[in-house]
Amino acid sequence: MVYAASVSGNYHRAAVYVDKIFKGSTPADLPVEKPTTFDFVVNLRTAQALGLTIPPSVLQQATQVIQ
Repeated sequence: MVYAASVSGNYHRAAVYVDKIFKGSTPADLPVEKPTTFDFVVNLRTAQALGLTIPPSVLQQATQVIQ
């Protein structure tokens, strides 16, 4: 299982930063932003290989379940 910042969200924010730089902003003047969207991914194949059972309530909360 992993709970981390959304990769697609990070790419979107990076594009916004690049746009601001192309429009003349100095990179040092741009604020650092925290991620706003997170993904919760469960890998059932690995869990099964380790002999773990993931409860259905956890699987319902997952953004992505890898079979």
